[in-house]
Amino acid sequence: MNTAQAFIGVGANLGDRWGTIQRALGLLGQTPGIAQVACSPVFESDPVGIIDQPLFLNLVCGVETTLAPEQLLARLLEIEESLGRKRLLRWGPRLIDLDLLLFAGETRTGPELELPHPRMFERAFVTEPLRLLLQAPRFRTAAWTGVQERLATLPPGTGLRSWSPA
Repeated sequence: MNTAQAFIGVGANLGDRWGTIQRALGLLGQTPGIAQVACSPVFESDPVGIIDQPLFLNLVCGVETTLAPEQLLARLLEIEESLGRKRLLRWGPRLIDLDLLLFAGETRTGPELELPHPRMFERAFVTEPLRLLLQAPRFRTAAWTGVQERLATLPPGTGLRSWSPA
């Protein structure tokens, strides 16, 4: 079975943000067909869109998977739901947010799945963690060269602060 690399954006701004993120990553790592490879440092970020809400914790996780992109996306949505995510307001507060950002260098546009994620290069809370994660030798592959080149053209992210659990 072929293994593909994928990147997942992870964020939370309600409740025990870090605890919920840890639970989500644990569920992701327990999923058959997914091997969690590495996660970026964690950042605290200002909200985007609706700014009158709590600060977010964000990171990007790189995985290796034998799942198809649609299967991986379905699993991310299952994990969100199992942790109590309710999709009530676009860009609103959330217990957990798992976004499939990139999958094996694929480009797709469809009603359920768009790759790369359509707004990822506009969001410092994605680009900065992804930039750091792509420095790992495991991710220095031809599939990510174009992404690395695009990230290199972006200005440094603003509204981000390094964060670590107390």
